[in-house]
Amino acid sequence: MAATVHIVGAGLAGLSAALKLSERGTRVVVHEATAFAGGRCRSYHDAAVGMTIDNGNHLLLSGNRAALDYLRSIGAEQHLVGPRTAEFPFIDLASGERWTLRLNDGLLPLWLFNSARRAPGTRAFDYVPLLKLLWARPGKAIGEVIRCDGPAYHRLVGPLLLAALNIDPPQGAVRLAAAVIRETLAAGGRACRPLIARAGLGATLIEPALARLAQRGAVVRMDHQLRGLRVAADRVEALDFGNEAVALAAGDAVILAVPPYAAASLVPGLAVPLEFRAIVNAHFRIEPPADQPPMLGVLNGTVEWIFAFPGRLSVTISAGDRLLDTARDVLAQTIWSDVASATGLPAALPPWQIVRERRATFAATPAQDARRPGAETTWRNLALAGDWTNTGLPATIEGAIRSGNRAAAIVAGHH
Repeated sequence: MAATVHIVGAGLAGLSAALKLSERGTRVVVHEATAFAGGRCRSYHDAAVGMTIDNGNHLLLSGNRAALDYLRSIGAEQHLVGPRTAEFPFIDLASGERWTLRLNDGLLPLWLFNSARRAPGTRAFDYVPLLKLLWARPGKAIGEVIRCDGPAYHRLVGPLLLAALNIDPPQGAVRLAAAVIRETLAAGGRACRPLIARAGLGATLIEPALARLAQRGAVVRMDHQLRGLRVAADRVEALDFGNEAVALAAGDAVILAVPPYAAASLVPGLAVPLEFRAIVNAHFRIEPPADQPPMLGVLNGTVEWIFAFPGRLSVTISAGDRLLDTARDVLAQTIWSDVASATGLPAALPPWQIVRERRATFAATPAQDARRPGAETTWRNLALAGDWTNTGLPATIEGAIRSGNRAAAIVAGHH
């Protein structure tokens, strides 16, 4: 009988590992503790707004090679929409200014030398801090390397790093900031084209993956929570699901693709990030204005990004811990005031839903980044996956998928 790989967790890390292994003909069994796949990247019908919404808003870029390969492998790349070139519209709620950041395709950043393409009130020289971040020694915080002030910081560098790292940028790990810049701005506009799952995260990233796994004979078990690992010597011998134990044959392997706090409870002595940052999302059932861009950056407001979908506007606020204890109706009205100002829609609050993810990502500080484990473990048939593992990237879709691919390669090499 062919060896079996048990993948614990049906988020993007687990699904990407399952796809890679099933493509090789490996027998795969996915165990998911909840009733749904996708983890933070899921869609569901919400009664408050009377429509399907995403748990959170997630942006991909044209340079996210692992994520795009994943989508191609499940036949869902066409579900992404975005401009033909790297364009990012912004509005400053304090001044009323609107502009569009337009990156040129080539590696040479010619956009820096064109005032119509860069943020207003900035000069090409103002973007030198981006180079400083690329050259900085790992282990430092962003605020130790650059001055987090000035027009270029407030109008581009700060919003970029806040969205990518989900932390107040001065506290963020310069290693992760450099990785983001290296794979986006430094790679030229071809790598920076924004791509949005217009049909929803579930329809784009999750449902097609489950369908492809089913085609390949993979087993996906929902409501199947792992309670413990039974280990002996240098390998995992069995998976304990409470009312059921699954014994592992000699060639079987396990990929643990669960959140870091769950992994730490299952793997003795595993060091994982211990601090987290929240993300606050808001969804409003209202038809966006005809000229509303798919994504709009907002400065000097509570809101940071507004996403337009058919019949719905959605908002993302990174590092949203300060808003976790705000009354939901007060928060909805505060957010909608920003949205109405940015879009010209009426001030009356439409049907809404607030989604607060308290532990959305690990805190991307140098100290917490240093606690991220690699994919390999001391047990030869156990690998780790998740955006919290040491991918070299912040906690992103791209990082999650890369981690799953890496874990799949590790266990495949052991067969």
